[in-house]
Amino acid sequence: MIAICIYSVAAAILVGLAILIASYFPLWLQAYFTGTRISLLDLVLMSLRKSNPRAIVQCKVMAVQSDLAPLSTSAMEAQYLAGGDVHRVTRALIAADRARIFLDWDTAAAMDLAGRDVMEAVRVSVNPKVIDCPNPNDGGGDTLYGVAKDGIQLKVRVRVTVRTNLSQLVGGATEATVVARVGQGIISAIGACDSYREALGDPMVITRQVISKGLDSQTAFAIVSIDIADIDVGTNIGAKLQIDQANADVRVALAASEKRRAMAIARQQEMRAELAKSRALLVRAEAEVPAALAAAFRKGQLHARHPRQDTDTRHLTAVTKPTLHQA
Repeated sequence: MIAICIYSVAAAILVGLAILIASYFPLWLQAYFTGTRISLLDLVLMSLRKSNPRAIVQCKVMAVQSDLAPLSTSAMEAQYLAGGDVHRVTRALIAADRARIFLDWDTAAAMDLAGRDVMEAVRVSVNPKVIDCPNPNDGGGDTLYGVAKDGIQLKVRVRVTVRTNLSQLVGGATEATVVARVGQGIISAIGACDSYREALGDPMVITRQVISKGLDSQTAFAIVSIDIADIDVGTNIGAKLQIDQANADVRVALAASEKRRAMAIARQQEMRAELAKSRALLVRAEAEVPAALAAAFRKGQLHARHPRQDTDTRHLTAVTKPTLHQA
């Protein structure tokens, strides 16, 4: 029974070794003959760590065959376990090396884990792309509007040629920021022109000013060139503003005159009220005269004189007593 148990254990071990050899020996053999030097034990441990030995071996083989600097197997395995695309990062390193662009594994892996397409970044770095400014897909139109110092509006369409700045791809501003900065620089350059003829005569005046400002700093792109695709004359903004200002001044003057007219009308009404008040006081004073005359008759201060022979008019003569002078 002991011998049977020993034989059974030995057979199980042999079967396990046969399965391991059948599973990992081709990968090990491929790695060995390509010079990657990955041991069979490392391949088994990769499976135990939930890695993909086949993907790691293939990437190592590609790197060695492309004469890249030696890549760490543990770094590749860490990239795979972190959810990165090891194949894409390796292809990006090979493409950058062929294009004589410096790109190390750590930077490429960080780009991939950050969600950037590192292969596309290398492709744009090798083959620069053209960006329309402004971008019609953003819904802001396809024309920039600038006004020169003489008040004439210029309509401009710009094409910006950029390539990827791999050293600032992680943490650098995106394409939308480059478009916004270039648009701002174009408008500022047009505003610095003394006349719109200056910009029409030499559009490079605009592009030279924009490029000299270093608008691609802290962005994921490097500006190769800025080209004026189209430039046209718009409306006379200066004259329109002057007309609007004149209309505003007229409205202000009309408002001021209307205010003065309203104040004059109000003053006229006040004077009419004062006149009515004075007339009321006069009527009141006239109404008090008969009562005063009656009181004077009763007190004997007034007496009637016979009419003269030559007139029919009756006169009243006031007799003033010395004692009633003040009354």
